[in-house]
Amino acid sequence: MAAAFSLLSVLAIAQSATSTDCPCAQLAKARIPQATITAAECVPAGTFTPPGNTQPITGLPAFCRVAAVLKPSPDSHIRIELWLPETGWNERFLGTGTGGGAGYINYGSLAMGLRKGFATANTDMGTSPGANELTGHPEKWADFGHRATHEMTVAGKAITEAYYHKAPRTAYFSGCSTGGQQALMESQRYPQDYDGILAGAPANNRTHLHTGFVWILRATNDMPGGTLPKQKLDLVTRAVLNACAGKDGGAPGDRFLTNPAACHFNPEILPVCPDGTDDSTCLTQTQLTALKKIWEGPVNPRTGDRIYTPIPLGSENVAAGIDMQQNPAQAPNALFYQYKWAFGKDFDYKTFDFDHDQDQLDALLGPVLNANSTDLSSFKNNGSKLLMYTGTADPLVPYQDALSYYERVIGIQGGLPQTQDFFRFYLIPGMGHCSGGPGLNDGGDMLGALIEWKEKGIAPQQLTGTAYESGDAQKGVRFRRPVYPYPLLPAYKGGDERSAESYEGVAQPVPKVKEPAARYLK
Repeated sequence: MAAAFSLLSVLAIAQSATSTDCPCAQLAKARIPQATITAAECVPAGTFTPPGNTQPITGLPAFCRVAAVLKPSPDSHIRIELWLPETGWNERFLGTGTGGGAGYINYGSLAMGLRKGFATANTDMGTSPGANELTGHPEKWADFGHRATHEMTVAGKAITEAYYHKAPRTAYFSGCSTGGQQALMESQRYPQDYDGILAGAPANNRTHLHTGFVWILRATNDMPGGTLPKQKLDLVTRAVLNACAGKDGGAPGDRFLTNPAACHFNPEILPVCPDGTDDSTCLTQTQLTALKKIWEGPVNPRTGDRIYTPIPLGSENVAAGIDMQQNPAQAPNALFYQYKWAFGKDFDYKTFDFDHDQDQLDALLGPVLNANSTDLSSFKNNGSKLLMYTGTADPLVPYQDALSYYERVIGIQGGLPQTQDFFRFYLIPGMGHCSGGPGLNDGGDMLGALIEWKEKGIAPQQLTGTAYESGDAQKGVRFRRPVYPYPLLPAYKGGDERSAESYEGVAQPVPKVKEPAARYLK
């Protein structure tokens, strides 16, 4: 008996020591509805290499790492991770977004939130091992569209409370691209989830955004010789900037557009050479025809209704733009997963009918993928705040769609003041997709501004964006420029073009953009 008692005592002491040394491990026993905890471990400060990754993440504080699988439906398999600061928790929960068709955990966003003191969550949106593999799985489409983010939020808050023995004081969401879709879905479908939401370059009009990708691929590949080599894309963008840069409110030396809608570029001034000519200083007639079609954007060939907005002028040679979208060896694998859901895994973009096939796509996937609702009354009445931003040189998710959405919300709210009471929108001059680009690479500390707005009642006005050398913050600053809530844009008033003090906010006279027809805003 003595020996048995001694052994039990040792085991009890060992378990107590384990719990004391790593309280995170106890979360493995946590009972979360529809969730299975697959990992609960203490990670020491320093460097951490995520599972399945070869790239280590450095400069991390000590944290509790929790991984789980959520199953809100029998066919769901939603992976989430939650990183909880061991010390210095700011008592806030941060949900973070992902990109593309998801299918992975965004460890960069987890690290960002952790370093700032948030209990930070992320999800693969239920599309692992890849969105292209989900043909015939409508429950997984719903997970990707909206359910995974909500379920991550519910489970993440519960795990956070179990770890710290108190609930988060406030909750925020931050995401860009697909993360922006997640953000707007949360504000529309689950308005109680977050106190503040930051939505970047939102891919919320999903079934029509991707039709823009099909349109560009068809415009450049349906006609032999229609593709545009990088040198010719550079030629086009230079011509656009020579005609319009600095005349749209920006500075004389700008090599990007502040307000592309104010640029009325005539493509007929581009140098044209005969088809078959291999010359980077001109476009062939076939290439010019393809370019004009790209700039027109997708329309229904039978009715003439606009399906989606085109890429913005001045973004032709920006990363993730025409060069990638016209490539039949690249674009379909990265961008056509929803067509495989709707039309089968052997979907052929060359046969897509922009009339009837588009209707079929919208009927099947629009209800779960599109976040176009302008009814934000519950979100507003909850006292929550929404910041949205996008770059004017984004060729992947054109800024015009977000602008159109914002203007529709203004109409529903009854005016700009009523809208800005809870929802503000920033156009970032020259920024590409979520970051980078030829102009500003960011819009400043928008998450910090959102928190200050919600918690202190200080509505964000002027923020300061930064452009870095080669788009890399480690290489130094090229220039800074203020950004303002729409409809204000930074206008050069004189002085050092690189200084934010040389600009003032001015309402631009040409805000109207090409927007989808009403039937394609559902």
